[in-house]
Amino acid sequence: MDVLGVMIGLALLFGIAVAVLAVVGTVKAAKAVAAKVDRHEANARRAVENAALKAKTYTKAGPQGQISAVRLGLRTSLSGTRQVLESGLAQDGQLSESLGLLARLDVHAAELDGELRTLEREPDAGRIAAKLPELRERAERITHSAETMRWAAQDRMHRFADDELSRLSKECESEAGALRHWDTSGGAGSSGSAGASGTAGAGAGRGAGAAGAAREGSQQRPGLTDGKGGRPSAEDLLGLGDPLARLAQRLRKPTTGSSAG
Repeated sequence: MDVLGVMIGLALLFGIAVAVLAVVGTVKAAKAVAAKVDRHEANARRAVENAALKAKTYTKAGPQGQISAVRLGLRTSLSGTRQVLESGLAQDGQLSESLGLLARLDVHAAELDGELRTLEREPDAGRIAAKLPELRERAERITHSAETMRWAAQDRMHRFADDELSRLSKECESEAGALRHWDTSGGAGSSGSAGASGTAGAGAGRGAGAAGAAREGSQQRPGLTDGKGGRPSAEDLLGLGDPLARLAQRLRKPTTGSSAG
């Protein structure tokens, strides 16, 4: 009975934990969706306001058009800097500090934009002419600070890209050199063996040529025992070749006395 109660209690605790987790997940999802909707709504509202300011800049003359131009330049500078910093934050974590500074600049820019909006509705042209130079100077300071960070971030990203490209080029060159460095030991051994076999063959050829030349020389040179082809006979050696030939001719000639008898 006690075991059954413990199991039931554990099941109830598990069910409560699952319900709490579901509620927490639902709340977080709802907050994320609401934040995303607010962000898109703010972007849409900002785009509409920028389009209206651009139209006022070109359509209205005098102080009203100047105020619209100051507001538009301030918004454009801050928006461009934010886009550059957020795009490079994934590769460079140090840009988070720049984003923090930009958020502080954005607060000052929002205050200045409110003052410019109020001055835009001011009916007194004299007050507008008196306040506008000061507000324009503040806007230029904020714009210059934002542009300085944007240009520095761009230079930093370009420098990192160049360094990475240089390292990649060196690695590619090293890999190309490794691919061209094939093993020459086998080729040297094979060429050495081929050279040795060629040398041996040449030596054998020279030996065979020498033997053939010796045989030809022995055949061409006259010897003491040759009977033909320039070898002297026994009659030549004894000096009897010519007398024997004359005696043989004399014996072959018939005599007149014998033929008569």
